[in-house]
Amino acid sequence: MARPVVAIIGRPNVGKSTLVNRLCESREAIVHDQPGVTRDRTYQDGCWRDREFKVVDTGGLVFDDDSEFLPEIREQANLALSEASVALVIVDGQQGLTAADEAIAEWLRGHSCKPLVAVNKCESPEQGLAMAAEFWRLGLGEPYPISAIHGAGTGDLLDRVVSLLPPRDTESDEEEPIQIAIIGRPNVGKSSLLNAICGEERAIVSPIRGTTRDTIDTSLKRQSRLWRMIDTAGIRRRKSVNYGPEFFGINRSFKAIERSDICILVIDALDGVTEQDQRLAGRIEDAGRACVLVVNKWDAVEKDSHTMTRTEKELRSKLYFLDWATMLFTSALTGQRVESIFTLASLAVEQHRRRVTTSVVNEVLREALSWRSPPTTRGGRQGRLYYGTQVANQPPSFTLFVNEPKLFGDTYRRYIERQLREGLGFEGTPIRLFWRGKQQRDAERDLIAQQNRP
Repeated sequence: MARPVVAIIGRPNVGKSTLVNRLCESREAIVHDQPGVTRDRTYQDGCWRDREFKVVDTGGLVFDDDSEFLPEIREQANLALSEASVALVIVDGQQGLTAADEAIAEWLRGHSCKPLVAVNKCESPEQGLAMAAEFWRLGLGEPYPISAIHGAGTGDLLDRVVSLLPPRDTESDEEEPIQIAIIGRPNVGKSSLLNAICGEERAIVSPIRGTTRDTIDTSLKRQSRLWRMIDTAGIRRRKSVNYGPEFFGINRSFKAIERSDICILVIDALDGVTEQDQRLAGRIEDAGRACVLVVNKWDAVEKDSHTMTRTEKELRSKLYFLDWATMLFTSALTGQRVESIFTLASLAVEQHRRRVTTSVVNEVLREALSWRSPPTTRGGRQGRLYYGTQVANQPPSFTLFVNEPKLFGDTYRRYIERQLREGLGFEGTPIRLFWRGKQQRDAERDLIAQQNRP
């Protein structure tokens, strides 16, 4: 990454995620009074005294237990330290120095990043100095008493963090990345797909539902473009989700759709399209995001020469409202067609951002009207479409000026949308049509003005 990285490490429930939210002035990291909420490493942007950096949150480190997820959490923390300039070790001032803290300090000595100790839960300055004193025994330098929840002492801590970062001239300017969110139900292979794309164990993969809780941002370069991959928690129906880490994780997933440029909707090739897949597809369409449909686990399907065509037809019949999205059959396990995701995503993003001149829009509309005239009511009134113009992109949006919007039923509106797609493209992105009533004289005058604009 171009910006220096500050890794937050420590044993479970010492307040790492609370401190990450404090340092980054956000609420992105899930905070819950329960050990093991954070599992993967998650990144946020931090800034202090004109210095920008990345803050990476990690799961609670436990060295004497290899039960569920703990070895994977250690590996994720190890990867975070390998790219970090500063390792911020969080300890609990109220509990005092523990054997687990000493084990982390010893483990940290095998890494090249600069260590710094933050003694959390020091709610008053007087108590803080006394609480922090015993942590000198870790041998990692001066301990800084702080309160992550109230912010006490975090300014002094950040001053020290910034002083340990590499010189500013070693950083390079970052281009604006394309945000690509990986969306799907639990256990369809989202994290496996992210790992296959990155070529490393970027996210913990497990057959246990709900393994991914936070949204996991990963920056990488493909096809000469910078991408930010956002792996999300598997989204179940709300009535099946209890209030807690999974609830917050699903809310983060919905926010990931909103902040993305394009969504990768992952479908399980073995299960096909479920009701929840349809809901997710509808949310992507409602949010106006570009989309690629990725059918994962294709290696596990028994195939003949017609299987792919037959399967695509079946899947599209249930995802008819995403008929504009390209479908790709992949295997995260074998890597089959995984790299093709970026080719299709690049094309979809370009279409999502594209603008078309008013003259080209109206050429397509005239062709559509010549093939099929607007409907006529029983009373003899016929709809008239004067002209159309693109008014926005991301997603491409068009205003169509007509004599009376209510004269155009859903069937004819779908016909016009289909003709615009066939004439203008826009594959991989939804489009929006706004029907506006206008007098013919005003419409003709406005069309002339539109076409005469430089």
